Amino acid sequence: MDLQKIKLAILDDGIIDADEVKQLESILYEDGVIDQEEADLLFDLNDEVSGNKNDISWDSFFVKAICDFLLEDEVSPGEIDEEESKWLLNKIQGDGQVDALELKLLQALKSKAKHFPEELNNLLK
Repeated sequence: MDLQKIKLAILDDGIIDADEVKQLESILYEDGVIDQEEADLLFDLNDEVSGNKNDISWDSFFVKAICDFLLEDEVSPGEIDEEESKWLLNKIQGDGQVDALELKLLQALKSKAKHFPEELNNLLK
């Protein structure tokens, strides 16, 4: 699977529609897990389409997939460890803004994680 080709095809029209969300879900969950390369792709897509008229299913898929990546891993299940926290901070702050979908993600993570790092909590204030 060539994630770069998928990214370019989805970004062709500048929005993510319902069919593209279904395609992403099918491809990314083919092996049952979201890995870091796939999570990076989702953040790249979100940075490109943030503020556009994306299908509502994009929001819920993005939040679910990133939560699964961070909380369903074998190293620290149910928790956001230090490495994951640094990765997430970098992804959220990488484009210089915390958009509405990233705030939804943080709120979902805060409600699901056994421990929510203070540096992530500060982004919610």
